[in-house]
Amino acid sequence: MAFEFTDANFKETVLDTEGVAVVDFWAEWCGPCRMIGPIIEELSDEYKDKVKVGKVNVDHNPEVSMKYGIRSIPTILVLKNGEVVEKQVGVTTKKALADKIEAHL
Repeated sequence: MAFEFTDANFKETVLDTEGVAVVDFWAEWCGPCRMIGPIIEELSDEYKDKVKVGKVNVDHNPEVSMKYGIRSIPTILVLKNGEVVEKQVGVTTKKALADKIEAHL
């Protein structure tokens, strides 16, 4: 299951940790977000020992969303050692996201 990133835990769980993290910015009312949700869950399962995969609900976590200038959702960021290395705005395929993750492992 994908991790739930929040304003309160984002620094500790993403920025202050080494390795790759995938962060899906989403909202419950967003149709495209619901389309990509199952892909995020699958990636979470497949990369559970290598990558921290999780979601940020933009309605409940405005600080993190503002920090990264999230204006459209879904937006997926791939971070390595706390730095953004990839950004995907809008719906995409599982393979496209996996390729972005693999490029930074």
